[in-house]
Amino acid sequence: MPASFYYGVEVMLNGLMAGVMYSLVALGFVLIFKASGIFNYAQGVMALFAAQTLVGIQTGIVPFSHMINAALGTKVHYFGWNVPTLISILLVVGVMIVFAILVERLILKHLVNQEPIILFMATIGLAYFMEGFGDLMWGAEIKTLDVGIPQGGNVFIEESTAFLGGDDFYGFYLDTLDIYATVAAVLLVTSLVLFSQYTKTGRALRAVADDHQAALSVGISLRTIWVIVWSIAGFVALVAGVMWGAKSGVQFSLSLIALKALPVLMLGGFTSIPGAIIGGLIIGVGEKMFEFLIGAPFLGGATENWFAYMLALIFLVFRPQGLFGEKIIERV
Repeated sequence: MPASFYYGVEVMLNGLMAGVMYSLVALGFVLIFKASGIFNYAQGVMALFAAQTLVGIQTGIVPFSHMINAALGTKVHYFGWNVPTLISILLVVGVMIVFAILVERLILKHLVNQEPIILFMATIGLAYFMEGFGDLMWGAEIKTLDVGIPQGGNVFIEESTAFLGGDDFYGFYLDTLDIYATVAAVLLVTSLVLFSQYTKTGRALRAVADDHQAALSVGISLRTIWVIVWSIAGFVALVAGVMWGAKSGVQFSLSLIALKALPVLMLGGFTSIPGAIIGGLIIGVGEKMFEFLIGAPFLGGATENWFAYMLALIFLVFRPQGLFGEKIIERV
């Protein structure tokens, strides 16, 4: 095989791993939408806030240090300790659970049976609040997130595949962080599917997703389910925030990854966990291969910025419910 063929395979593999990263964000949207019918605009900001909190706990940043120093005239920014990564992650999981409880008690319980647009606007407000609160709490500067995952090309894979394409091919370049993210996503999705199918709480989640009133009539607490599903979505946001934050730094642009999840949801469907994964893989591979085969040679490049949205637009025209979404039938 010529070297160009193996370069194409390399692009496809990197697209698959990029798609997994998109799927991690899309999962949070799907979980909340299935359980409550809310499109959670704040999911991307949840990933940013989780990553900021993880860095803050890890490095011993004093919360609200800028406000404290401005009010008291001090110059204290760090406690002077470093918390191990695993303990920091567990503490952030606790923070996201507390966040889920507060969202349910302060927002959701007051908006039961309201129109979807009202719930959507509430999540927009929540997103802006969390973004400002996170910057106020941990500072707005770009932070480096180190969770012990090596970055850069995987030397073992590169050396093991260098012989495939002759002298013009130097082996598959696959980022080690992306490989770890792929493994984490597979484990996370498998756990969510097993939880949904084989546990009592998972069956309750699916019951609420099917019919709120019927679930209430058999004794399922809607408020408890909302806390659980927002907690799970917070954990998914943490995983996505860790992977994206370790890759590109913890900064404002991390919250914008939610925008890349929208085409994934349009392809896979807003109510399907497998759809979020398949949609992410299609977007990841599609944008990389389109850039490799058409964008760079014929269009001057930079097609990755808009390819996903054009593909989503096509799906909206011909199959608006997505590949795995439920077809909406309204009786009039």
